[in-house]
Amino acid sequence: MTYQWILRPLAKPSIVADIRRKLNNLPEALARALVLRGIDSFDHARLFFRPSLAALHDSFLMADMMPAAGRIAEALQSSEKILIHGDYDVDGVTATALLVAALRELGGDVDFFIPDRFKHGYGLGEAGIDHASAIGARLIIAVDCGVTSVREAECATRKSIDLIVCDHHTPGSKLPDCVAVIDPKRPDCTYPFAELCGCALAYKLLQAVLVQLGRAPEGADAYLDLVAVATASDIVPVQGENRVLLIYGLRTLQTTPRLGFRKLAESARLNLIECTTRDIAFGLGPRINAAGRLGDAGRAVALLLENDDSVAEQLALDLEQLNVERRKLDKGTHDEAVELAERQLTSRSRHSIVLHKSDWHLGVIGIVASRLVERFHRPTILMSTNNGYAKGSARSIPGINIYDALHECSDLLVQFGGHDYAAGMTLRIDDIPAFQNRLDEAVGHAVTPEVLLPSINVDSEVALGDIDARFWSVLKQFAPFGPENDAPIFRADAVRLARRPKTVGSSGNHLKLSVRRDDTGSSLDAIGFGMGDRSDVLEESWCSGKPIDMLFWLEENTWNGRTSLQLKLKDVRLSSSPAEPPAQQQTASLVADHAAS
Repeated sequence: MTYQWILRPLAKPSIVADIRRKLNNLPEALARALVLRGIDSFDHARLFFRPSLAALHDSFLMADMMPAAGRIAEALQSSEKILIHGDYDVDGVTATALLVAALRELGGDVDFFIPDRFKHGYGLGEAGIDHASAIGARLIIAVDCGVTSVREAECATRKSIDLIVCDHHTPGSKLPDCVAVIDPKRPDCTYPFAELCGCALAYKLLQAVLVQLGRAPEGADAYLDLVAVATASDIVPVQGENRVLLIYGLRTLQTTPRLGFRKLAESARLNLIECTTRDIAFGLGPRINAAGRLGDAGRAVALLLENDDSVAEQLALDLEQLNVERRKLDKGTHDEAVELAERQLTSRSRHSIVLHKSDWHLGVIGIVASRLVERFHRPTILMSTNNGYAKGSARSIPGINIYDALHECSDLLVQFGGHDYAAGMTLRIDDIPAFQNRLDEAVGHAVTPEVLLPSINVDSEVALGDIDARFWSVLKQFAPFGPENDAPIFRADAVRLARRPKTVGSSGNHLKLSVRRDDTGSSLDAIGFGMGDRSDVLEESWCSGKPIDMLFWLEENTWNGRTSLQLKLKDVRLSSSPAEPPAQQQTASLVADHAAS
């Protein structure tokens, strides 16, 4: 795929020089990357590099937090039965586990309910309310769901059950009529940070309950490992409060994780001591999600609540097996969906991809939709048949708000919900053709030629000679990475190869090369995963002596006990700089090889 290379613009370029000066002559490339992340003063830089839980906002600044905390405290003090109603993804599972564990620790009589993806569908529903009634619960706390559940709130009232909603999704035109609706996206909520995930909101609610009970809110910090896993998995911006919670949650996960995470990491062969957001997103998160995708997400909640070593180990192994099954389903669905998408895109010019196959597994269509977005760079919806309706998962691209696009088609939808980049919907099967056309029109209203051309945003240009120990020491502190705080992408131009590049991997689909750092003969290793198709560019560079331009981020690589810096390639192309005679280039390579040895 051919990418645009776009240097991210600065609103006030002059701030870069100011930040450099105030931060002890920080390398310009790093100063620019900081400013792009909203770090435009020394105080902001101090909070970025030295985050503190003390900087979090008061939970009671959130609308309805006082009545919610008061009602939960009352239920605890009067020994009422409480039901935590969660959701079947990582965020919903961890939020459920957090409140169940914490309220039980406070002496509460607490049970939980996670809807079955296939029987009940998404969110707060009558099945959960009926379960609460059956067990004698007088209070339901809905986490990571419920903000659009107006009819369900009425159902709970009819059954004399109080309801508290603790959700982070976009509200509808009317809020549920219940004890409290905690959602920083409420139009009337003035909480300073609106992008918390569901589990982080559960943490905030717990803080408020502790205060209401006369206890220190810091008691909620014992559950930050759950918050970290949810934050890293739920595609929320890693900035503001999310970044603080993620940093402290990762520390908890690395040092004192709960038993369930330890067993899950063992089955996934992950080292929690060095756990990163990537390890969560590609290791822990998919295994938790597998429970809800292929069966009962309650097993994942049970694992996170378990204190018995042997029971936790077996639950973790069960999730591991489910994840293996999920990967098999994922591949089969992906292959079918790619074929259908190619047909759809060649039959007529489309801005979006909308596919339906009745026997696709509901548990994997969201994952496959994300893969199709990466491949075709179009907003994508995959749908399967469930209970006589088409039920789908949507994923989008930068510049296209898929929730807004679905809203333009709302008259065709039985139900929908989500946010900018991901959403879910249900519709009548007979309405699929009309929906395909209407969604394409809705996307077309927002699309521009630039939006549909894939691009890589570049934080800064850099000379490879500037990448030294100090550069890496500062760059490491940009972590943890995620949306709105991705690992900075750097551009280096007119780079020359230090030795002949090669393809590696069982299919030869990865690139491995070494590039000259400067004219002294020192070099940096680089790896391009999945970039084997660009080997012709590097071979031409090697044979002709023509330099290359490349985009990359930086990381440490440990091999055979030796740790060194390594460039992780994002893209590479021949430079417009003049070629170096091949003989001279290869002589320089020999010098570099000798220096390296």
